This record gives sequence, C-alpha cells and structure tokens, in this order.
Amino acid sequence: MSGDDMSVGDAPHNPPRPIRVLLAEDQVLIRDSFKVLIDATPGMSVVGEAGTGAEAVLLAHRHRPDVILMDVRMPDMDGIEATRRICADPASAGARVLILTTFDQDDYVYASLQAGASGFLIKSATAGELLAAIRVVASGEALLAPTVTRRLITEFLHGPRHAPASRDLNDITRREREVLALIGRGMSNSEIAGHLHLTVGTVKTHISRLLAKLNARDRAQLVIAAYEGGLVTNPDGRR
Repeated sequence: MSGDDMSVGDAPHNPPRPIRVLLAEDQVLIRDSFKVLIDATPGMSVVGEAGTGAEAVLLAHRHRPDVILMDVRMPDMDGIEATRRICADPASAGARVLILTTFDQDDYVYASLQAGASGFLIKSATAGELLAAIRVVASGEALLAPTVTRRLITEFLHGPRHAPASRDLNDITRREREVLALIGRGMSNSEIAGHLHLTVGTVKTHISRLLAKLNARDRAQLVIAAYEGGLVTNPDGRR
C-alpha cells in the first residue's frame, strides 16, 4: 500500500507518555513495594526514590516527575516542608504531590493543602486504589475524598490553633460562591450540579473561573479558599 492509499484511520500514533512517579518514603520496604507495583503497571514508571524530604526536593527538581508520593514523616525535612519547596520551585512546580497519610496524622492535612498538595492517600489503601490515585492526580484533578474533607472541617476549623487565614472573595459571583462552598464540603461535580440544579458542564465552567480568580492550582486549593473565605465552618455545611 502506498502512502497515498493510507487512510486517516491507518495513520500510526504514538502511545501516551508514561506517568512519571517519584517516591518519597523513608521506610525501604514500603518504598520497594510501591516501586515494584508502579513499574509493573503499564503507563507508569518510577523515576526516582527519596528517603528524606531533602532528597525529595532535590530529585523533584532533577527529574520533574508528574506525581510525587510523599510521606509526611521523614528525616531531615518532613513531607509538608518538602511539598512547599517543590511547589515553589519553577522547575518542579508542575509535579502533583500525593500525600501518604494515616488517620492518626490528621494534624497534617490542612498544612499539606496549604503547602500545595493535590491529594491524600491513606497508607492502608489497596494496590488498585494507589494506582487509581496516581492517575487521578496526574490528570490534573485533586484527590480529596469527602471523608477527608469532612474530617478536616471537623478536626481543624473549630479550634483556635487551626483557625484558617482570612480570604477575600469579593471578586467571585454569588453562584461561584455557592459552588465554592460545596467544594469545601467535599461534593463532587455531579453532586454540586444536582444540589444547585445545574449541568455538570456549567459546574465545571464555574470551577474553571474560580481557579483563575483565586489563583488556585487545583480543587484542593479551592477547598482551602472555601475555608479561608469562611464559607464552610461546620461538618454539615451550615455557616
């Protein structure tokens, strides 16, 4: 068959680039198990391994991964400070940080979001949940489950030591404010659409505008904005 005979459907195409993952975990057995799982999964590869927060910052700058699995408790520098430095570095700011946590580490959730984390993964998660979390975060979405969001509200927005900073929301519309409040309560796009009697497409448009107006990198940062703007102060969403 000549080149002129080749149809558009026959044109070769390149496979999508694998999701490049950096592992930041000080426990070698856990790190090794993650590496074996990820490297054995089509469409993913481990590009670096860090045993300390300082190493994570260095390797993130060097390799520019798509996703970083970041443990909170590590030597030299904890995962929150490492996340803050990675997200502030222009060379590694495009990386999405997925915090590895346990429910007895709830103290870190709010600080991790402020530092720039895009999601959280419980260490007891299954292999399937881990891989799904990496894909979600790599796609640019935030992985912030409603259960985590509600725990965050319950645990940290009722005490003076966790009082959120104030946030000026004067530039957003009334509808955008409603959408932001529901994001802060942990609702998905479809749940927000149903609650406000909108289409999912309209909700996505409002979210895009909120991201731009509030200079937020993803949905997790919008959750922070909802807290700091005083839109959510109780687990049931009542102000």
